[in-house]
Amino acid sequence: MTGVTSGLMTPVLAVAGGTASGKSTLAEALARHHPDSVGLIHLDDFYVPAHDPRRGVRTLSATGAETLDWNHPGSIDEDAVTAALDAAAGSGRYRLLVVEGLFALTLPAVSARAAWRVYVDTPDDIRLARKILRKIEVQRQDPRVSLLNYLTTGRERHAAHVAPSRTLADLVVDGTGDEYTMIAEVLTLIGPVLAEPVLADSAVDASCYGETA
Repeated sequence: MTGVTSGLMTPVLAVAGGTASGKSTLAEALARHHPDSVGLIHLDDFYVPAHDPRRGVRTLSATGAETLDWNHPGSIDEDAVTAALDAAAGSGRYRLLVVEGLFALTLPAVSARAAWRVYVDTPDDIRLARKILRKIEVQRQDPRVSLLNYLTTGRERHAAHVAPSRTLADLVVDGTGDEYTMIAEVLTLIGPVLAEPVLADSAVDASCYGETA
């Protein structure tokens, strides 16, 4: 355990990784297998408004339009994250609070409250393939746009703001594994916080759960 709980009633598990690494799949699986014990916060829910040019970090999309830089930590509303974390962790409703997102290991609001840190490590080519498939299936986006955005800013932002956080993790898990394998590894880290076991036959194919970032 490298972090502190800052006096909060509920310990916090921070889960980070690159886009489409499997971090959301892992976090959602923990909450789904332990619905009465685990609270879940997605950092994707705390980006500043995309239409507000005065907040966040801006960039140019491959389409030529100016847009919020979703791959930069400066686009997260950290005050809102802090408020949500403190409210959930101090509510007494959970035995564990899981916070997942690209910057979960480095965003001060999260890292200062994290009792444990997990990094989901997945090869870049697999992450990119997963992201493109998701963009096609969910947003009907032209894969050319996804590839150009990756080459223009996505790859650079991952190298600068996400990949280095791997060194801060208490545990690195393989994002190409199934959810049961990932959960089993996490349970060895957090110990008795979640007493009830996760049964192998209750695992669900991770491919049916989309990554949010």
